[in-house]
Amino acid sequence: MRISALSLAVLGCLAAGSCRRPPSALDRLTPCRIDEGPADGYCGSLEVFEDRARGSGRKIKLKIIVMPALRRDPRPDPLFIFAGGPGQGAAKIHKAILSTFRRVQNDRDIVLVDQRGTGDSNPLNCELPEAEQDRLDDIEEVRVDVLRKCLAGFDADPRLYVTRIAMDDIDDVRRHLGYGEINLWGGSYGTRAALVYLRQHGENVRSVILDGVAPVDMALPLHMAADSQRSLDLLIADCEKDEQCSARFPELRRKMNEVFARLEGGKRVNLTHPRTGERASPVITRAGVAAVIMKMLYAPAVASLLPHLIEQAAGGDFQGLLASAFVFEGAEEKMSQGMFYSVICSEDVPRLTDGAVRDAASRTYIPPKVFEGMLKPCEFWPRGEVGAAYYEPVSSNKPVLILSGELDPVTPPAWGDHVARHLVNAKHITVPGTGHGASGVGCVPKLIEQFLRDPNPAALDASCAKKRIRPAFFLNHAGPGAGGAR
Repeated sequence: MRISALSLAVLGCLAAGSCRRPPSALDRLTPCRIDEGPADGYCGSLEVFEDRARGSGRKIKLKIIVMPALRRDPRPDPLFIFAGGPGQGAAKIHKAILSTFRRVQNDRDIVLVDQRGTGDSNPLNCELPEAEQDRLDDIEEVRVDVLRKCLAGFDADPRLYVTRIAMDDIDDVRRHLGYGEINLWGGSYGTRAALVYLRQHGENVRSVILDGVAPVDMALPLHMAADSQRSLDLLIADCEKDEQCSARFPELRRKMNEVFARLEGGKRVNLTHPRTGERASPVITRAGVAAVIMKMLYAPAVASLLPHLIEQAAGGDFQGLLASAFVFEGAEEKMSQGMFYSVICSEDVPRLTDGAVRDAASRTYIPPKVFEGMLKPCEFWPRGEVGAAYYEPVSSNKPVLILSGELDPVTPPAWGDHVARHLVNAKHITVPGTGHGASGVGCVPKLIEQFLRDPNPAALDASCAKKRIRPAFFLNHAGPGAGGAR
């Protein structure tokens, strides 16, 4: 009988009595029920200096949640979660995490730490205004004023909330809980965080899972327009290949371009507000509609409505597009806008040359105005120190599983290929028919569990993930037609 390296490792740690969770991991936390959710966990916090380099002054508390392994003799290496954004607190997404990593929790602790500036770790929160009924797309001007006032009220130095500093916090949490080697999972911006942790604390890493890669040298939002255009082009091409979609929505691209052309100067339309039910007469512009389409493309099930909504808009009915603007409304409430700007203004914007974003967007369906509004707060936001070495590709021989959604409009598969060139022990899986975030799709949770059990990327059979197809397109309000495009 052939004995694998994994089997020898398991036998070795059993003999040494080291396969179990370190005693201190849960002893330093308190049993808790999280947000009245369905699961029990262990909660606590760890104080760290805000200014780690100085080692004095203001301290901040990092919120910690450990969802303990279900087995009595769990593996000693937990899974640490790095949330997206930037600005999302890991603890805020615990329900989605538990749903996705239910298999993993059978024999591993799952550790959620709100990164400094997010969640309940001295959050740099700003209450942003909702879209007004009379001018749905000009909300950015109001947001800038709100962010300026919000910045003045922070009990924090926003320059100290960049990724490299936050990853040293995370290693303090690992040490505080008594863990040795840990596994990392990062989604979207969380992949950047995980890569930075891997570079700074690689000796404490057992394996890494990256879902929707946003590497250190990505420079948001330079590529966002082109990446979103790619996703929209795939949608239109798939509709044209689909017999029902192409018959129901002929000449979809031409109609979309006509809608954008009519909205260049703004168009006042009569609508029923989808949430309040009140009649409204907002001015809709190309920038506003493009921003809605950008968000819809994140989730293919939602994007499957787009051909129908574009057809409606071409006929002068914008009600469906307006309603879609509120689909992702709750997502911003979970995001720390202050931490978002502390990261992108310090790490991304300094690498943008004048006019680069405008030039990149001008070749897409998204007006440059959309990104110019996003970047406006960086004109006054304090910037942390980020040296040139930070942008060097992260190299490692640790086992890395890279996941990409084929249709992802913001972190497409090309970024996974980009980081894989410097990770010599990596496997990149592109999941067909999938948008932003592939970890919870189809058989991928099973693949993740298998990878964590035996982190050998080359041996992982990912053929099951190739069977996904795009969700069927909606042909009318009643629902999708039969079958997908592929």
